[in-house]
Amino acid sequence: MIFPKPLVHGKFLRRYKRFLTDMELDNGEVVIAHTSNSGSMKSCLEEGAEVYLTHVNDPKRKTKYTWEMIRINGAWVGINTAVPNVLVYEAVLNQEIEALKGYTIVKREVKFEDSRFDVFASNEDEECFIEVKNVSLKDGKYARFPDAVTTRGKKHLETLMRVKAEGKRAVMVYVIQRSNVEIFTPAFDIDPDYAATLKKAYESGVEVYPIRAAVSPEKIELAEILPFQLSVSI
Repeated sequence: MIFPKPLVHGKFLRRYKRFLTDMELDNGEVVIAHTSNSGSMKSCLEEGAEVYLTHVNDPKRKTKYTWEMIRINGAWVGINTAVPNVLVYEAVLNQEIEALKGYTIVKREVKFEDSRFDVFASNEDEECFIEVKNVSLKDGKYARFPDAVTTRGKKHLETLMRVKAEGKRAVMVYVIQRSNVEIFTPAFDIDPDYAATLKKAYESGVEVYPIRAAVSPEKIELAEILPFQLSVSI
């Protein structure tokens, strides 16, 4: 995913009211930027850290900037939770993920029962429902999810198990928008119910692909699949 126009550089000041942040641009102006990340953003918030924003020309929107990334310990961390959905959709459409090749129809936002999945792919032989999650939490060499309790995420896993039980392909893709991580594992200490449900889903045949993304101010692209570890202790 290449950014269509140059991003706006600044530094992070504070986050508040869940979806709002104060940012200081290079010219000294303090602006309010929207963040789509509803989690705790643990390990992603550092006062004074470099950020990049998208300027939004929409008269109906209250905030004129969207927060895209922050620089932590010398590496860019993707903040925008809408990005992973685009990355995975484009990658499946363009046959760029080896495990998800071979589909002739690829769609976004397709319902199954009472859940809406991020990507649906099909061919003459099978149907595949794909849920995508953004991962930004870093704990040593581990990328972890979630960074806050997510009942919605647990529901998606439960529905994926029903997808699998009906003989369709069920896939969880975790897009890790940061470098310097080597292994993906659920955050048992933060949301034990989600972690337990992920373990159950994996053991029932739901496929899990943690994919690290390379994040830069020019573009964000899927890079490599990381090992998946279900162990409680890290």
